[in-house]
Amino acid sequence: MTNNDVLRSVRFLLGLNDGAIADLVRLGGGTVSPLQAIAWLRPDDEPGFAPCPDLEMAQFLEGVVVHKRGKDPSRPARALPARITNNLVLKTLRVAFALKEDDLLTMLHASGFEVSRGELSALFRAPDHRNYRPCGDQFLRNVLKSLGER
Repeated sequence: MTNNDVLRSVRFLLGLNDGAIADLVRLGGGTVSPLQAIAWLRPDDEPGFAPCPDLEMAQFLEGVVVHKRGKDPSRPARALPARITNNLVLKTLRVAFALKEDDLLTMLHASGFEVSRGELSALFRAPDHRNYRPCGDQFLRNVLKSLGER
């Protein structure tokens, strides 16, 4: 999924207004104007659309975690990834919503998307692990849809 698609889905999932997107980026350590955030939320074929860069997307995802879970002042800020992947989005959503493996399996089963424990755990492994599997767009869409239903 593109960064803009994820941004729109998470915005809908959390019921955020346009200005809240910029606030979440700020929580994640970035700075962005509300007008820039609105440009990211526009449909791809609409005038004024702007693609969301990976750095700002990483800051937004970090902001979602801080918004949902709070910030631990005893821990240093995490290093933001240079490139956003579906696996990273999935991991971040799992942390933000405090989801366990059973929660994800139950949510996906309820939405009609069957996945085994092994397939699910492969999505959370390090990219250089031999059992790592990339997260597909359809899988991430189903997780976001299931979170919305939850």
